[in-house]
Amino acid sequence: MTGPAFGAVHREHAAALSAAGLDPAEVEGVVRRALEEDLALGPDVTTESTVSPRAQATGDIVPRSPGMLAGIPVAAAVFDLVGRGEVDVELLAVDGTAARPGEPVLTVAGPARALLTAERTALNLIGHLSGIATLTRHWVDAGVGSKAAIRDTRKTLPGLRALEKYAVRCGGGVNHRMALGDAALIKDNHVAAAGGIRQAVDAVRAHAPTIPLEVECDTLDQVREALAAGVQLILLDNFGLDDTVAAVDLARGTGCRLEASGGLTLDRAGEVAATGVDYLAVGALTHSAPVLDLGFDLRG
Repeated sequence: MTGPAFGAVHREHAAALSAAGLDPAEVEGVVRRALEEDLALGPDVTTESTVSPRAQATGDIVPRSPGMLAGIPVAAAVFDLVGRGEVDVELLAVDGTAARPGEPVLTVAGPARALLTAERTALNLIGHLSGIATLTRHWVDAGVGSKAAIRDTRKTLPGLRALEKYAVRCGGGVNHRMALGDAALIKDNHVAAAGGIRQAVDAVRAHAPTIPLEVECDTLDQVREALAAGVQLILLDNFGLDDTVAAVDLARGTGCRLEASGGLTLDRAGEVAATGVDYLAVGALTHSAPVLDLGFDLRG
């Protein structure tokens, strides 16, 4: 049995994805898999039963609640693939800007069946990504006045990492490593396997001398050991406020940057950021962000 036939991402939308730092082919692959999942058991039976194949319609994606936008060109790609060149898509807002309830961010016009078949996949993606951008913005706002940047982790949904980390950037955050090979993060299990922090650091430097290196520390003694090894980035794992301040004092003048991680909550973000750390690592940005409420409305 052959799968559903789709079109391709329009060149203007592909250009918008590229300008955002996303690979259009990768985004198209994500969208295709999502649509194939929705259509795996056959066509959209409800739409095909109730909507004439000749019907044309216009519809808007509209925020129902305030937040930050991310994924508008991704949603456009959904309509491109389902519409197979027959759906006109107009982007009315820009990722990384505020979502205003009632103000459309994207308008589509074309065969009504295609619009309704694409609706849920488009909303799933833009709502998820905008939710991440919105939560990131809350964390960024909480740290205003400090030098601390809000940084994500690898706690992402399989297959969606590039899009989720893009949404973090839309919310004003910064990305940590994208995968296991672009930076080294020595954690407690690596330390145990290597026989100590110094041994683990030396092993990574010998194996991959040019990649960024970060060491996770659980205690101030480990911070001292990492600093003695010349580490340039230390992750403070589940440090209390007093120990975080002490770690900042230890690292002062060494050129080593510090990243607070573990046990962070939005209501404490400001005080942790004010200690002088360089980053707050927040896994919740991607693994616990509520979906931003957006709807798709056909015009009457």
